[in-house]
Amino acid sequence: MTEPLLRDGPESLPPSSEARQANQPSTEHRAADVEMARVLGTTPFRMALDAAGGGIAHWKHEPLHDVVEPMSHHVIMAYNGTMQRMERRSGRSVAIGTFRPGVVIIIPEGSSSRWDIPKPVDVVQLYLPRTTLARVADEADAPSTDLLERTAHPDPVTSRLLLSAADVLQGNEALDALFRQQLTDLLATRLLAAHTGAPAPVRPVGGGLAPQALRRAIERLRSDSEADVSLAALASDVGLSRFHFCRAFKESTGLSPHAWLRQHRLEQAMNMLRDTDASVVSVAAALGYGSQTAFAAAFRKLTGETPSDWRRRLR
Repeated sequence: MTEPLLRDGPESLPPSSEARQANQPSTEHRAADVEMARVLGTTPFRMALDAAGGGIAHWKHEPLHDVVEPMSHHVIMAYNGTMQRMERRSGRSVAIGTFRPGVVIIIPEGSSSRWDIPKPVDVVQLYLPRTTLARVADEADAPSTDLLERTAHPDPVTSRLLLSAADVLQGNEALDALFRQQLTDLLATRLLAAHTGAPAPVRPVGGGLAPQALRRAIERLRSDSEADVSLAALASDVGLSRFHFCRAFKESTGLSPHAWLRQHRLEQAMNMLRDTDASVVSVAAALGYGSQTAFAAAFRKLTGETPSDWRRRLR
């Protein structure tokens, strides 16, 4: 499974970003996170990247009056702040829009524009590699991968999906990575259907997993916290693309792979808290959480109680 880079700001630029920037040939475009850090003049509030620079970042930055240079990823943004007017210039083309919740901004790979935003901004960004969009398009039989440039374009569906990533990182590497993979593929599917030069509905896929395939997927998800539970590994096990696996798994179980694994980890936690004297710290570590605080927050989000309170009530 691709190792993600997780950062909660404010901090200096993540080492992987600095390394990519230092090694970037002058004839090539910058990775999206590197260019955004340069133009915004700050560090992300939170960011999760894979080795290819794809991922999700939550930025809170000051007014912007600068040119965003061409990047090596498609960048999709969802605005999460107070309403304000802004201006975007690409060559002789000028777009004037209104930033407000429910709108999206799309900067296709390789494009460049000047931005004039008069007030502070709170925005969640998706960095989408061209190869990821091409893979999803192939799996979904989408006719085009040419994303349209969008400026404060109304799309509450895409906006809501992307903003949901701002507070879902739970401090559990397997869960967080699986969520980002699912969300990225879902967003890519939505972009292909609504924001390409030849938009068309993605062909629906019916039917669930065969019983043997479902058993294999669940066996992998139930394995220990060091196992590879990436979408790529799960789909490969049953001979499906990631796109078709996610749809078939949900058809069979009623849950996405991420939601199923989260529920399974919660059941494991409850069993350990009820049936053993293991400390909350030990339970958190056994289930792959980076800290007791992260585990407690995830447990409370699903049950309404802290692990300690839940244990005391059961005993």
